[in-house]
Amino acid sequence: MKNPISITSISSISPLGNSLDDIWNNYLNSNHCFSKTSLFDTEVLVSKLPVSAKKEIKALRASDSKYKSLDDSVLFAIYTSRKAVEQAGWNPSDNFGINIGSSRGATQLFEKHHEAFLKTNKANTLSSPTTTLGNISSWVAHDLQTQGPEISHSITCSTALHALLNGIAWINSGMCDKFLVGGSEAPLTPFTIAQMQALKIYAKENKNEASYPCLALDVDKTKNTMILGEAASVACLEQGEKENAIAKIIGLGYATEVLEHNASLSTNADCFQKSMVMALGNLNPDEIDIIITHTPGTIKGDLSEYNAIKKIFCNKIPSFTTNKWKIGHSLGASGMLSVEMAVLMLMYQEFISVPFIEEIKPKRIKNIMINAVGFGGNAVSILLSK
Repeated sequence: MKNPISITSISSISPLGNSLDDIWNNYLNSNHCFSKTSLFDTEVLVSKLPVSAKKEIKALRASDSKYKSLDDSVLFAIYTSRKAVEQAGWNPSDNFGINIGSSRGATQLFEKHHEAFLKTNKANTLSSPTTTLGNISSWVAHDLQTQGPEISHSITCSTALHALLNGIAWINSGMCDKFLVGGSEAPLTPFTIAQMQALKIYAKENKNEASYPCLALDVDKTKNTMILGEAASVACLEQGEKENAIAKIIGLGYATEVLEHNASLSTNADCFQKSMVMALGNLNPDEIDIIITHTPGTIKGDLSEYNAIKKIFCNKIPSFTTNKWKIGHSLGASGMLSVEMAVLMLMYQEFISVPFIEEIKPKRIKNIMINAVGFGGNAVSILLSK
């Protein structure tokens, strides 16, 4: 990147909470956020918002009659966007755009409307406008009363980081001064979870095993342990190095590979190798202190990314970490939650480790790489610095 991009604020709502202080404090403990929920007469593990955060979303839904018919994925995005824009000091009159995506979109509403259709052969009046993917950024723009462009997209689990790429491209083109970017996901619905189970990648509870049901980043595991979580996270981007920046983006990379299978990467994740090299640019790999991996908790997904990192960083691999062992996989929102984790480590100068992984702590925390990839082999790597 010729010119750095400043992150002037970041906000999220997730199983970790809905304020940076609460989120940081929850990162400091070694507890996970998983609980059981009933699904098709059985119980499955999921990662839900805490009660306090759910109350905030409930209050938002009740605050405007138009919001009563919106999916949680849209409400999560509205809530986090309000906070991020306020923290950054942006005004509606500012020339800023919005790009907030989602892997699955309005899953809860879609399943509800489809169930009703199967019973009556008629669709609800608002079933189409409230379940389109463009719903997210459009409603955020309505809520903030902005004047800039608004984009929503789905690039599966790398959606939030692709939104970040889009925001940077718009800013660098001179078509926008600032961009609000991120992802939102409310995937804790029967059909969404059933789809993951059908792929045989979802975790199964075993009371006789260790206390961590999602073994994200453990490359020696013998079973798939992915667990879904609900969340949204957005960041405010501005061109150049701003005085109020909480971190700056100094590198970015992206790549797509030819798939060996509809839901898996190549053995050595060729797309990640290309995206990481692109993000490094002229920077020496030795200067990367931490990598926040995508590692969703699946055998093949975790191992292929690890192999890719070994190929690029050889014998001087940076410290590894991830947050999916703790909060699960929030699909399209997960990449921005990893960015938030990186920002917090840069702010507090403390490494957040994975409790069941023996990892050497970095000697410094200056440059952090964040990886994300999804079905389709579409990898993104982002490089953050203090």
